[in-house]
Amino acid sequence: MTAGLAPSLVSGWFNTLRTTGNGGAAYSAVAGTYLQLHTGDPGAAGTSNISVGSTTRNSFIFSSSSSGSSLSLGTPPSAWTNGGTSETITHVSVWTASTAGTFLYSVALTTPQAWASGNQYNQSTLTAALTPQAA
Repeated sequence: MTAGLAPSLVSGWFNTLRTTGNGGAAYSAVAGTYLQLHTGDPGAAGTSNISVGSTTRNSFIFSSSSSGSSLSLGTPPSAWTNGGTSETITHVSVWTASTAGTFLYSVALTTPQAWASGNQYNQSTLTAALTPQAA
């Protein structure tokens, strides 16, 4: 999987289009969002290439959508501190919980970030957008 939406997120959205009389399930809003760092593609389950420097998922909050098609980072996650490795962060994944939880999607960074022992990593921007395809 190249960075993208997880099946669990898309299935939840699609289930909202089904009527409850037809076996449809209500989609529950995500209660929290957590960001995890990766040194390569997180894969379809979001569990591949997790950073060794910090395996912590930090909480963040998106601002309300103003255009109806995108969200932007409202409250950034706390900084990650590298616990003794030298690696390059290339992707992030978004989850519903700080541990376990549901993998929602992953994003490749525009510019990979070198990250060495004692460094901090800050994620200051993150945008999720759904745009219509041309007819």
